[in-house]
Amino acid sequence: MPHSPQLPGAPAERARRAALVKGWAAELGFMRCGISEAGFLEEEAPRLESWLNRNLHGRMGYMANHFDKRLDPRRLVDGARSVVSLLLNYYPPPEDQQPDGAAVKISKYAYGRDYHFVIKDKLHALLTRIRAEIGEVGGRAFVDSAPVLDKAWAKKAGLGWMGRSTNLITPRVGSYYFIAELILDLEMQPDAGELPDYCGSCTRCVDACPTGALDTPYEVDATKCISYLTIELRDRIPAEFAGQLQGWAFGCDVCQDVCPWNRFARPHQEPAFKPHALLPELPASDWHEMTRELFTTLFRDSPVQRAGYDKLRDSVHFSQLPPESQGSAD
Repeated sequence: MPHSPQLPGAPAERARRAALVKGWAAELGFMRCGISEAGFLEEEAPRLESWLNRNLHGRMGYMANHFDKRLDPRRLVDGARSVVSLLLNYYPPPEDQQPDGAAVKISKYAYGRDYHFVIKDKLHALLTRIRAEIGEVGGRAFVDSAPVLDKAWAKKAGLGWMGRSTNLITPRVGSYYFIAELILDLEMQPDAGELPDYCGSCTRCVDACPTGALDTPYEVDATKCISYLTIELRDRIPAEFAGQLQGWAFGCDVCQDVCPWNRFARPHQEPAFKPHALLPELPASDWHEMTRELFTTLFRDSPVQRAGYDKLRDSVHFSQLPPESQGSAD
């Protein structure tokens, strides 16, 4: 009978478990895996509270829900001991990317199959392996769908630092990856320490943001972020942003595209993230005259489904408006 994982183990046993989990994560295609001791995120609490109190989350009311659970995984999983943070690369190879001069653009993370499905399958496979090899481990898998502060836990595990763009950045990797977690009642050796901030004096992301969403470094004003405006905001995009979207109709990659650390980005190896063959070179006319049939063909099981056909059509139209069109988007 395997050693009961809920009980404290000897240091060597905790280290062995951590090494096993990291090895299995790599076999499933995760690019990085880090482990933290489950506990209260003291540094994040005042930062999150201030962000919410200033309404920088906009219409994303769910961000204000379950405040205590966001800060303490032990409120999500009984007896939680460890948070396993995992990174999965989504940077597309050149042939799958929209050209630099594309009139209408969508974020690279949305090119292929919805990452929620892809990563959940991998997480469940990892959890099954842990239970088969180690014992009766209790836990849950999380992929951007529950009150978990993904970036904070990945940072705590030493997987990267929080950049001025608020993206987690990993040395010699960049930031084009998804973050997911397993919260387990399994005690494991946590990774040592957080990484220093390697942004230095660089402000490229702040300077390049088309809408000024990053004017306060290390903080994003979601109400100005193009990703929020084209995905989360269910209302029409406010006319004040006319001429500022630079062609982005679903999400935005500007802060990542200009980040010097993303020169290290390498193409992913996940077949599910490959876009429909028509998408990279889709002409502007097809974007503007998109039918529901074409929308379904291009974005079946894609994150773009979250916005929906009508929202995408509105965003495509708005993203093409010149600055002098303020007031004409209503």
